Amino acid sequence: MSRELQLRIVSGIVLAAVALGDTWIGGPAFAILSAIIGLAVWHEWTSMTRIAEGDRGAYFAGWGVQAVVAVLIIGGGDEYALPVLILASIAAIVWSRFEGRNGGRGWWLPGGVAYAGMTTISLATIRDDTQVGFVAMLFVFAVVWATDILAFFFGRAIGGPKLAPSISPGKTWSGAIGGAVSGVVAGTAVYASYFSLEDARIPLVALVLSIASQCGDLFESYVKRRCGVKDSGRIIPGHGGVWDRVDGLVVACFAALIIALGEAMTGAGGKIGSLLLGL
Repeated sequence: MSRELQLRIVSGIVLAAVALGDTWIGGPAFAILSAIIGLAVWHEWTSMTRIAEGDRGAYFAGWGVQAVVAVLIIGGGDEYALPVLILASIAAIVWSRFEGRNGGRGWWLPGGVAYAGMTTISLATIRDDTQVGFVAMLFVFAVVWATDILAFFFGRAIGGPKLAPSISPGKTWSGAIGGAVSGVVAGTAVYASYFSLEDARIPLVALVLSIASQCGDLFESYVKRRCGVKDSGRIIPGHGGVWDRVDGLVVACFAALIIALGEAMTGAGGKIGSLLLGL
């Protein structure tokens, strides 16, 4: 086993322990973790896309937006976080399109504002401060981690056609399918260990989150390729940056939040929404 792989394994275990410990504690502790992850994603996004070099004012304004979202989430004003982020994202679009243009570097500014802010909001909202929220976060973790780990092993063992060679040459269809099946099994197992598995939609939700997780991984690979970097950062030994570790988790949380809010708005039963929103 190479030293780099050993480093990745050790770092991965430590990160998983921290994430699970904070998830167990919940409350402000998990809200703070969510905010730290969101702020780290914003830092790495802006570093890769070099937004500060084009428009330092917009760069610091973006930091201000992320800080406000973080304070609202940690301080219990989470109902205001999403409206603030939406307004800030619209303002960033206007600035980039009509004022900033080259300085704001096109869509990188509003994209980063929205993506990093939603990272904080979606993580904290799913966990919430209830026992159901704890299970919901475990459900998402199980889907994402099983997908990520077993996609690698299935891809290495089976090989075959590439999934997206122009974006991430190492990923294969066999890995993507194997990872998705593994994610469904892991997520369903977590759910069934706490609740009666009477809702046939749970495996389907797990499949959607697994696909979203893989799309998140590909999206980050696309951004890194566009920016000409190998890793989003260097803070985690053997892994790179924070975004390198949460790329799939973040988009899976986005998808979970959309599913839950969609169910809540349509009144379609409520069980999945209750699970994913921690109600």
